[in-house]
Amino acid sequence: MTNHITSSVRPAPPVGGFQQIGDRRLFVHRAGSGGPAVVFLPGASAVGLDYLGVQQGVSRFTTAVVYDRGGTGYSDPLALPRTATAVATELHELLGSLDVPAPYVLVPHSLGGFYAHRFAQLYPQEVAGLVWLDAFNRDWDRFLPPAMHLSALEWAAPGPEQLEQSRPAVRDMRGELLAGYPAHVREPLIDAHESDAWMRVGIAERSGLAGLADELRAGPGLPDVPAVALTVLGVGPAQRAQMPQDTVREMLDGRTRMDAALMDSVSYGEQRLLSDTLHHRLCFDRPDAVVRAVRDVLDRVARV
Repeated sequence: MTNHITSSVRPAPPVGGFQQIGDRRLFVHRAGSGGPAVVFLPGASAVGLDYLGVQQGVSRFTTAVVYDRGGTGYSDPLALPRTATAVATELHELLGSLDVPAPYVLVPHSLGGFYAHRFAQLYPQEVAGLVWLDAFNRDWDRFLPPAMHLSALEWAAPGPEQLEQSRPAVRDMRGELLAGYPAHVREPLIDAHESDAWMRVGIAERSGLAGLADELRAGPGLPDVPAVALTVLGVGPAQRAQMPQDTVREMLDGRTRMDAALMDSVSYGEQRLLSDTLHHRLCFDRPDAVVRAVRDVLDRVARV
């Protein structure tokens, strides 16, 4: 599926602004000062401002950047899905245009893991550390059961009709997740997430997962930098209802082993298991764990 959203009626961001990159604008919000700068890479259906809470926590001790990659969120529309190379080079150009000096600590969540890995492949000297937030991995299919292989996840992504039916429940969920955000940010963000344009973007970004993994397997592994992986072991009622118990067990075991292998691939890698949250709730339920992981990676960067 591709996304060709061209409507000129698009929501304005409640905080942050735009940076011109070539012929398009990217939404970006920068907070704090100092370095290395920490850059959050959103998951599919997520936008930079969904990470505002953890950004503000990190901004107390260094520069923290959230943004929307091209074609998503408040940024100008582009056809989706995109290659990991296109997204990584775009982020590199954005950070350069903002005069945010390298090296960076990259903090990818979910789909953002593919883009963070590609950034590290292209610009290894510009990555000081990594904080892996239950993120996708190019070796996903090697660790996860067949029912959860990337091609299967592409087919399982909800369609427009399913999203429309779930709209009230999703709005309630977002309202609960964003309850601690300032009202002037929370309400516009919830409304924008409910828009047809943003919902279509979420579907489109999930349609190229297997291709992204193939793209990454053609390049090197992660650079040898300090890293922490937060592996989420919570499983929601809906997911348990949809999958056999054995598959759930294989999924959790596979994700645990996958992140452990990733952290074992670097000299200063550490895996932290979280059983009290869900994949999409990580930054809302456990901002303390996210901010602590970022601080610990920065401390390690300063020592090596």
